[in-house]
Amino acid sequence: METMSADTEQFVGHIASLGTTSGVRIVIGMWETSRFGAFTDVMVESLEGTRTLLAPSAAVADYVSGAYSFDIVRTVPLTVSMDEERLSLDAGPLTVRAELGESTALGRLLGLIPPAIGTHPRWLSAINPAAKILMPGVRTAGTIKDGRRQYYGVTGARSITAATASWAGESLGSLSNVRPRVRFGFSSAPKKPQLVNVTTTLLPPAETESSSQQATADTV
Repeated sequence: METMSADTEQFVGHIASLGTTSGVRIVIGMWETSRFGAFTDVMVESLEGTRTLLAPSAAVADYVSGAYSFDIVRTVPLTVSMDEERLSLDAGPLTVRAELGESTALGRLLGLIPPAIGTHPRWLSAINPAAKILMPGVRTAGTIKDGRRQYYGVTGARSITAATASWAGESLGSLSNVRPRVRFGFSSAPKKPQLVNVTTTLLPPAETESSSQQATADTV
């Protein structure tokens, strides 16, 4: 049974995920509430599979790279703006300009679920098997590199209808599906480019049976 505790962490904001016709895939995390305050970080995977983290500070870079897997970690100047129609990102060598569409069918369905339920670890653990089937590669619950348990509670989703991106001034092409799947952590991004409203919850590592037995033995 998953329960919140004093060690629980939550990141509240948006994640935008998109592919490009060059094969580069981009995941942008725009966090309004977190242990670091408001910040944005970007995960990029090349066609060949090189995974790069672009972070706004050394503290964010250390934290995110401790939770997810990257081949390259860079601290870069990073600015982002978003309104009802578009998303603009400048992150060191990466530039993204994306146009936002309407809520997706799944986004409308998720919007009917009260947020307190839709973002709770118990609910997200329960629906994880269905998420695997409905969106191959996507998980709502899993374990990150440092052993903590992580839960993605999506409360809304909008389509990304068009986008352009460049790296160091070179075009990455136009909008495409997020394929192959990205490999930063236990969960990939949805195949269709989209922007989601999300609460990410992190709980301490689950106590193993052996550690529980040892703890009992130590108290006898």
